[in-house]
Amino acid sequence: MNARVLDGAALAAEIRQRVAAEVVELGATGIVPRLEVILVGDDPASQVYVGSKGKACAAAGIRSATHTLPADTPGEELAGLIGRLNADPDVDGILLQLPLPAPLDGRAFLDLIDPLKDVDGFHPENVGRLHQGRPRFVPCTPAGVVALLEHEGVTLAGARAVVVGRSEIVGKPLAALLLARHATVTICHSRTRKLAAVCREADVLIAAIGKPALVGAEFVKSGAVVVDVGVNRVEDATLVEQLYPGDESRRAQLAKRGYVLVGDVDFVAASAIASAITPVPGGIGPLTIAGLLANTARAARLRRGA
Repeated sequence: MNARVLDGAALAAEIRQRVAAEVVELGATGIVPRLEVILVGDDPASQVYVGSKGKACAAAGIRSATHTLPADTPGEELAGLIGRLNADPDVDGILLQLPLPAPLDGRAFLDLIDPLKDVDGFHPENVGRLHQGRPRFVPCTPAGVVALLEHEGVTLAGARAVVVGRSEIVGKPLAALLLARHATVTICHSRTRKLAAVCREADVLIAAIGKPALVGAEFVKSGAVVVDVGVNRVEDATLVEQLYPGDESRRAQLAKRGYVLVGDVDFVAASAIASAITPVPGGIGPLTIAGLLANTARAARLRRGA
């Protein structure tokens, strides 16, 4: 491999330390940030993610609680819970874990969250502020991507950035952040023609489409910086061997867990061409949780005039 591996976990640890110090400062003024998480249903990935958030909050000194609701919870009950948390002056942040089980519409319930407590940055008011260049809360994963690029000294002004994926959670807000830093941005999606050719034009290529190893060597320009946002569970031993030939640690993970975490980028193939690349795991994932902590501390400051 020729590419330098960008260590998102190390940067996330730095951010978490800064947030913990900020929480101590807030505590000296009588303010202890409080985050309330809502989990509907029993999706295993969501349960693991929510558990990780709770541990991270505790480590940073942020009060946290999780409201676990069954998958068949009526919409009226979920709306009522959000309303009560909105009205509680002691609550600084509200996080609704997505996806919601059908037939609940995630967007409709995100719209109910008080914009000043919307630490995910998904409320229409916060989305609008982001695209106007005056953000209040930046969605955590896109914020982590930009933080890592800037931390690693990647020049964004004037760079050609290609984002593969147009989700409301990653692709669209990430494009806004890159534009604000004077990159020339292209967003690709499932209907983009000649996808690989478009991606090969990128100085900074960001994959956030949710398909294992979709971005292969033919997508990457020589010397490009590649950021992999995808996290996919792969259970096929043949595919794991194809993506990580001879990698005994990946084989051991597959045997122990029954799956291996794989990004949207073919890491081995892309690493031979890129100048820098993020791994999966250990790249963007840790920065997402660090961003949530930072947003919660910011919400406490904004709401309480600190």
